[in-house]
Amino acid sequence: MSRRLRSSSLLALLALAALLLGACGSSHTRVTTGTYAGENGAGAPYLNVGPLVYEVQQSRQLSPFDSEDANYLQGISRAQRTLPPGEEWFAVFLQVFNNTDTPYPSASEVVLVDTENNVYTPLTLEATNEYAYRPKNVPGRGRLPELDTVAAEGPTQGALLLYKIKTVSLQNRPLTIKIVDPIDSTETASAELDV
Repeated sequence: MSRRLRSSSLLALLALAALLLGACGSSHTRVTTGTYAGENGAGAPYLNVGPLVYEVQQSRQLSPFDSEDANYLQGISRAQRTLPPGEEWFAVFLQVFNNTDTPYPSASEVVLVDTENNVYTPLTLEATNEYAYRPKNVPGRGRLPELDTVAAEGPTQGALLLYKIKTVSLQNRPLTIKIVDPIDSTETASAELDV
């Protein structure tokens, strides 16, 4: 057998092995991972959680002294309003898509984790915050935020998840977002946030 033919055969076998290995995995848990590529959304992963698809539009620190950010910080309860020393406001803006014909609930568990395994849950924002992500049924062929809403038409075009995180977590990067399916908690997806 010629050397060229052996090389071609070996490459074909390697490609076949890679395809077969890529098809392996649990049929019960679909975990999609990726790295969010920055503020312009280029390269942002589509995270499959159950039948819904989540996309991080943007993630960043917020400043109450910035006019745009002040809008995102509306609707914080009096008990949550105080930001202790060593903590920062951090926002994640999501879009959620239902590409099926059946309504399906969006995730209520969307946490951030740093490299030291500090876990952060989003604050529950009052109804006065028109940017806030609120878990709800996403209609068939629908999306969150819904079209023609303040959040969908805003600068990020995503629904806001607001977190209080330790400043040290910004040094323990990357932060990872983890989304859990509300119907089947074994179905999760995660992505690194490049902040």
